[in-house]
Amino acid sequence: MRLPGWPTLRDRVAAVRLPRTRRGQRRLVQGLMAACVLALVPATWMRLEAGDRVGTTAEAPAREVAVVFGAGLWNGRPTPYLAHRLDAAAELYRTGKVKVVLVTGDNSRVEYDEPDAMRTYLTGRGVPDGRIVSDYAGFDSWDSCVRARKIFGVDRAVLVSQGFHIHRAVTLCRSAGIDAYGVAVDEPRDATWYYGGARELAASGKAALDALFRPDPRFLGPEEPGVAEALAPSG
Repeated sequence: MRLPGWPTLRDRVAAVRLPRTRRGQRRLVQGLMAACVLALVPATWMRLEAGDRVGTTAEAPAREVAVVFGAGLWNGRPTPYLAHRLDAAAELYRTGKVKVVLVTGDNSRVEYDEPDAMRTYLTGRGVPDGRIVSDYAGFDSWDSCVRARKIFGVDRAVLVSQGFHIHRAVTLCRSAGIDAYGVAVDEPRDATWYYGGARELAASGKAALDALFRPDPRFLGPEEPGVAEALAPSG
């Protein structure tokens, strides 16, 4: 319901006037082109920064730890994209490329627990529970990278995510002090994939600032021995 006196959508659209002169139109186009270039700069920098540190599970080097980033839940279970990340991590474990899987995600609400859902999925695919470590405060990629280094003591890792995100993850984790290699999980070029790629343009700007200024994550907390304990010889 529109309040009396408020302009309609048609009124607001009509109020937006494009430049009528050729010079004004040229400036508008130049401004739009400049904005597009500026939006692409951070994403391009991250792709170049990651360089040849991105590949498949078969190409990944042997590292003690794999880090899997959260990608949402549906009815308490991993979304298809998150499930594919976890499948890749399970493959890395089965083939002996990694010994421990650090799952990092959002548990800011009681009813929403990404790390536990990720753990359940991995154990269902043969990864022993004792080889899975949970980070419950991985609220974004930068927080996950910083906490992996400062809280869990990870200094070398294989990162697992989709191709549209993995370059940003590798760049951020390297900025946080982790020698990182990224596994790019292949996905069909569907609407979700294109949405993720478009979202990266917006996220890359924040990520560039995080890499430059290196802020503390939203929640840091004390060091946790989970990764070291999982790597310790049994018995």
